[in-house]
Amino acid sequence: MTRLITRRSVIAAGAAAGTLTTLPISMVRLAFGGTREDFSFTYISDSHIQQIKGASFVRNWDMGLKRAVAEANLILPEADFVMFGGDLAQLGKKEELDHGGEMLSHVKGKLHCVMGEHDYYLDLGEYWSKLYGPQWYSFDHKGVHFVVLNSILTTDEWTFHRWPSAEQRMLEMAGLDNPNGSPFMVGEKQRAWLKDDLDKVSKDTPLIVFSHSPLQKIYKGWNFWTDDAEQVQELLQPFKTVNVIYGHVHQIQYNQIGNIAFNAVMATAWPWPYPDTYAQAGAHVPVLTVPMNRADPFFERDATGWQMIDVNSGRVTARYQLWDNQERVVGYDPRLGKPVDKRYQEAIVRKAPQLHY
Repeated sequence: MTRLITRRSVIAAGAAAGTLTTLPISMVRLAFGGTREDFSFTYISDSHIQQIKGASFVRNWDMGLKRAVAEANLILPEADFVMFGGDLAQLGKKEELDHGGEMLSHVKGKLHCVMGEHDYYLDLGEYWSKLYGPQWYSFDHKGVHFVVLNSILTTDEWTFHRWPSAEQRMLEMAGLDNPNGSPFMVGEKQRAWLKDDLDKVSKDTPLIVFSHSPLQKIYKGWNFWTDDAEQVQELLQPFKTVNVIYGHVHQIQYNQIGNIAFNAVMATAWPWPYPDTYAQAGAHVPVLTVPMNRADPFFERDATGWQMIDVNSGRVTARYQLWDNQERVVGYDPRLGKPVDKRYQEAIVRKAPQLHY
């Protein structure tokens, strides 16, 4: 059954001035009031299209991306553009990128893309760049400055000299527990470009940064980590309003560092363990993990759903409506003067207060 998705149906109570709405199969709406014009864009991430046994592909992961594109296209009024947040392919093969790209080609409007590590480490992004252009860039749209970063770079020594083949290098970076991997980084060259780009932008201009991995340090063992995160954050801090939106983690995450709000966008392929696992493990994430296709093996779309983000005050509050799951709200509570997570707040703050939940 086809259902019509409108901004009114997504923003159930109506959007107050200054709201940003996004879903993992994602619509984002910016409503500023005043002199800036409201607009919306869709955001889709982490499809991990994988070719298996020659010509066939993992069906569930195909269906996640197809559904994301279909639902994004049903939104009325139409979004101004579409963001894809990285990891289009699983192992970076031309066939995987072409197959995923064919599905993405059906989105309405202009497509902007972020590179993920699964797109990069086979050929260092050569074929992805032929399809989607520069690995980092910026653009302006209706009074907002957007920056797209490649946050999944590593040291040249690790990239070029560690592994006997490109395929082995890709396999090392594609695993969840990857002790042989190398921490992600933006890198000196790209940080210099970012500084030059931001020097030309008024500090009162709303700034939205897209990266694949989080521009913060959460957990190194899973590469929920950017080695030069503090240096990147230092370049963003002078701006009045900064929102960083990223994929990669396949789960709900929210963080606030100074004036920078961080929000993760969930994957269309599979979810990783829910954030309450952090507390259960007595650390930040489970010490031992096993390959998993989804959080609930009897419900393949578990941990996907709608997500609303309120940036009216400049501090992000996100409301997640997960299909067949509990509603969650994460964000900054002005009454308490700190970020909160209304579903997992007590467990997270008790066990991992440094994560700023």
